Amino acid sequence: MKPRRGHISDSCRPISEVLSLIGNKWTSLIITRLTEGPLRFNELKRSVHGISQKVLTSSLRALERDGFIERTEYPTVPPSVDYRLTPFGRDLAEPVMALTRFALKNRDRMDVARAAYDERHGMPTPGAPPKRKPQPLRLN
Repeated sequence: MKPRRGHISDSCRPISEVLSLIGNKWTSLIITRLTEGPLRFNELKRSVHGISQKVLTSSLRALERDGFIERTEYPTVPPSVDYRLTPFGRDLAEPVMALTRFALKNRDRMDVARAAYDERHGMPTPGAPPKRKPQPLRLN
């Protein structure tokens, strides 16, 4: 019997879940930052450029729920909280960091490949002004 469209088999579900997790740019950036050691919420927010407080909060909760990070609250005034990778999170950090190294090492190769593809397919270069179609000459 064929699986229904959109159905993920039990053997594929864990793979799909992990790829979905690390495919989220914020999650990968948070994990990358936490490989350097524990960070407080605002330190994480400053080091993950562009993330909103709401997205950081929900991402941290999801990572904590899955067992990749632990949240430690200190009884200070005001209360302080830090986040650190668990041993399970450090296991996940290994492939995430390998992908990070790959991306940094091959950024120029990807840019060259994209530019060549765009040129072959007549696509505009990102950031370049759009090409105008020549207007027909009107005689009044």
